[in-house]
Amino acid sequence: MSVLLQIGRRPPEPDPPTDVEAGPLGLGAEAKVFRSAHGAHLFIADGSRIYDLPDDTTAARLEAWTATARDPAQDAALAAELGLPMWGGEGLPGPRIDGTPAEVPPLASLSLNVMQACNLSCGHCYADEGRFGGSARAMSRETAFAAVDRLLSEAAPGAGVVVGFMGGEPLLARDLVHEVTRYATRAGTAAGHAVRFALTTNLTTVRPEDAELFATHPFTVAVSLDGDRAGHDALRRSPGGGSAYDRLRAGLEVLRRHGRPRHLSARVSVTPYTGRLLDILEHGIGLGFDEVGFAAVVSAPTPAYEIDTAAFTGFLEQMIACGEAALSELSAGRPYPFGNFQTAMYELHAGGHRPYPCGAGAGYLSASAEGGLYACHRLVDDPAFRMGSVAEGPDQGARAGHLAARHVDRAEPCQSCWARYLCGGGCYHEVSRRGRPGCDYIRGWLAFCLRAYIELGQAAPEFFRQAAVSDLPADPAALAR
Repeated sequence: MSVLLQIGRRPPEPDPPTDVEAGPLGLGAEAKVFRSAHGAHLFIADGSRIYDLPDDTTAARLEAWTATARDPAQDAALAAELGLPMWGGEGLPGPRIDGTPAEVPPLASLSLNVMQACNLSCGHCYADEGRFGGSARAMSRETAFAAVDRLLSEAAPGAGVVVGFMGGEPLLARDLVHEVTRYATRAGTAAGHAVRFALTTNLTTVRPEDAELFATHPFTVAVSLDGDRAGHDALRRSPGGGSAYDRLRAGLEVLRRHGRPRHLSARVSVTPYTGRLLDILEHGIGLGFDEVGFAAVVSAPTPAYEIDTAAFTGFLEQMIACGEAALSELSAGRPYPFGNFQTAMYELHAGGHRPYPCGAGAGYLSASAEGGLYACHRLVDDPAFRMGSVAEGPDQGARAGHLAARHVDRAEPCQSCWARYLCGGGCYHEVSRRGRPGCDYIRGWLAFCLRAYIELGQAAPEFFRQAAVSDLPADPAALAR
């Protein structure tokens, strides 16, 4: 008889048993004991399932269990005694995720690097002002339209698709952005695909006609923000002089007066020079963004802007401080759009678990200005992640090889980590440049999120009825940030 009571949402239905040999039961790679204000709990990696534990004695036994060396016989005995729903036991199905690589899915999202140049100079920019180590260049109208056609032809029948605009600064190619938006809308309707749009910008050059475009069509707009005026201008320099922050504020006023996108988010790239995160978060919320989120700069053209292993400790402390503020406000029924926290809460509630960090190289590709296809917008012009071309189509072999090589259960040290199906193994761009310096940070952040999920669910269960994960426009890797 089970002594465990599952809490939260219904878990996903088990997948049918596979031909892949199941690994040994649990331990540190498969389960984690954690505590909240409401007692002790058990997180099971397979299916991201969360259970209440009946008492601290059981919690202590499980903590000792997860800390010991593997002994399949003892694992099975303890699992049977406690009724642990682990895979691999007699009469139980196989794991929901095993080492089998995902099949290459139809294309669902394609970002266009319409302008690989920028009007600002930021040392922490992963894209090197959009040049990716090369020269500034712009996408032609022919390439952009062909990229839209390629996306529509590669998408699943009737599926919705997303066209993204990236740079550099994509609004330096505003005429092309407008043309492509209108063309994709018409072509998508004719082909039976609903088309949504995304654009990432520094918001310093936005015009009324851009705001009207964002309001008329289903746009998600992400704005780069680095703090208040002093903090923002310290990291974002305008070659022509003047305050980049003042121009951003002017851009927000343009959106307020002429049209606001369906979702307007602020993304803060955290460097060793970034100020106190809670102050920046509340500043961004005060500016009226629908969501404010943080991402550590792990790889940058100028290494001085990178967060190293030691700095991740302070980053975690500040992220948890922001999370505690969000937990307090949301528990009281007040809105507090901290993007990293909200995404984590919805993902945990839905039982999100995946063997990859995001859809890069799978359902998502990015087109360079010249029409090359790459795994994502951060990997443009990297030959190791080239995956075809707009003209010839996606390279299915390269995509399949990417998914086979980067499955989280085939990576070290990922396969021995309890958080692997929430993290997915880390951003491909960052891992390829720096490895995985933030693993302890990711585990610490997710451990906090597990506790917060229990406490928020008790204090404000209505929070989880307000939106579904599929409604969130956040970056798919945000959970682990």
